[in-house]
Amino acid sequence: MKPVISALLGIFALTSAASAQDFRPSSAGEQANAEEAAPLASIIAEYEAMVSAVSPGERAEMEDRAPRRWPDVSRTRVAQLANHARLLKGRLAALGQPDSIDTKILDALLDELIMQDTFDTARIPFTGDWGFHAEPFFAASSLRLNTVEDAEAWIARLNDLPRYFDQNIHNMRRGLRTGWVSHTDPLETVMEQVAAQIVDNPEDSGLWAPFETLPPGLDGSTKEGLRAAGRTAVTRAVEATRRLQSFLEDEYAGQARPEPGIGSLPNGKAYYVAAIAHHTAGAGYTPEAIHALGEAEVARIRAEMHDVMEAVNYPGTFEEFLVFLRSDPQFYAKSPEDLLEKAALIAKRLDAILPAYFGKLPRLTYGVEPVPASIAPGYTTGRYSGGDPARGIPGTYLVNTYALDQRPLYELPALSAHEAVPGHHLQIALAQEMEDMPRFRRSYYATAFGEGWGLYAETLAGEAGIYRTPYEKFGALSYEMWRACRLVADTGMHWYGWSREEAEACFKENSALAPLNIQTEVTRYIGWPGQATAYKVGELKILELRARAKDALGEDFDIRAFHDVLLGAGSMPLDALEDRIDTWIEQTPDGQSPLAGNSAP
Repeated sequence: MKPVISALLGIFALTSAASAQDFRPSSAGEQANAEEAAPLASIIAEYEAMVSAVSPGERAEMEDRAPRRWPDVSRTRVAQLANHARLLKGRLAALGQPDSIDTKILDALLDELIMQDTFDTARIPFTGDWGFHAEPFFAASSLRLNTVEDAEAWIARLNDLPRYFDQNIHNMRRGLRTGWVSHTDPLETVMEQVAAQIVDNPEDSGLWAPFETLPPGLDGSTKEGLRAAGRTAVTRAVEATRRLQSFLEDEYAGQARPEPGIGSLPNGKAYYVAAIAHHTAGAGYTPEAIHALGEAEVARIRAEMHDVMEAVNYPGTFEEFLVFLRSDPQFYAKSPEDLLEKAALIAKRLDAILPAYFGKLPRLTYGVEPVPASIAPGYTTGRYSGGDPARGIPGTYLVNTYALDQRPLYELPALSAHEAVPGHHLQIALAQEMEDMPRFRRSYYATAFGEGWGLYAETLAGEAGIYRTPYEKFGALSYEMWRACRLVADTGMHWYGWSREEAEACFKENSALAPLNIQTEVTRYIGWPGQATAYKVGELKILELRARAKDALGEDFDIRAFHDVLLGAGSMPLDALEDRIDTWIEQTPDGQSPLAGNSAP
């Protein structure tokens, strides 16, 4: 799973600039040059200028400096952004180039901004395992203050945190007034995470950790001045967190909705249809079709699980086998260090298979780290955090070491393949290194493409022999069942009005997932409608396209060339991916010459 999630808040961090003019290229000359080059280039230039204007992180990266602010999520600013997106969308449609990858990606990005405004999604600014409250602490966990300027930027960002939290509280109060509120379970997780972030001594806060990385050679008085300013800024940030805690406990919790499904909220079903369309990225599924697909996949995977159970000669029932897997000590690490070491070893084994399956590999490396302790209890079992090739920051495969008796080792190879390589790190790092692409193409992440690739990577790991024991093969099937049950559970709750218990039943009855993992994941599905449906939809499309290519090319089919074409133009909607693979099949009957990663399909 891709780590930095803004779910109901939206994809962009918004700054406080005041008018749509800020969304245009910085000079009339830049605008004229873009328009003279090509109409599409003009729209791309204006879109990227808009992103730079509204994203502190994006602008800071472009200017090679550290960001100094957090998002401005005011209702006014979101509406301004959506209105400009509508204008760009109209200009894009007028070009008459609906089949180009650039057009399809821009259209999807603009639709997302419009959807956030249409449904005012900022009223619920958290999903359960992620949200605005966790963003600063997550940022602090990997931040290194290498210069005085870095430290001053972090201090400025900390001083901006109270404003950021207050804006989110304002949005949630609007949600209370309009009946658009969180379910009790994601809220409870968030409240626990917020409470864990409140400390009396600022140096005990996770927000203080970056100040411990100040360069040792820094002048003593300068260092002490920065640390003093940091203590004051962290203290203010903790006080803002206390105000957030009071709001959640005293005002919000009593009005949280009892039904898990978003369909119970005003206009909730319409939002769910839009959310599915967004996350499945051009696949064209209805909620009913996704539910039926999930049920079919559950039945198929369950049959394969029985085959593995027979291979180990287990004498009991399927249900007893699940109890055995969830409880036998042989399947669990003895310490956090043991779990991390095992994950790192599997990651190196996965690194070794890459040349056999890919012609082009990313230059950027990745590391294995634990999920930060401050957010680990409500966090998913593993996640990938992207690096930055331009600044020399590696990617990170995060492993949750909280509650070791809920982290079975037979699932670790599949998790590692998904989050590290050949999954998220490989796909995202390759996209980041597409130097001939516009910035929006390098950073775009279609959920069904990215998460579908991650799930496909688990299958690829199996084909490469990474799963060495029947239990690891069962663990991979259990992970696949996890994604199939997501289709059933997500649509069940948000479309058909199921209870949480009905949604959990699919996972409990058909997978070896640990109880804590099931609880954490279903809480996330409640808080992030539609996202969970993207994994299986994307994976099945990739497998369909691979089968189509093998059929067409026969003995000339080259798996390395297929993967290079699939990943070679970055993330994209699934209909654009299908066009790209079909064009490759037609243009390269020998299967050896991948398309260039350009704007053509």
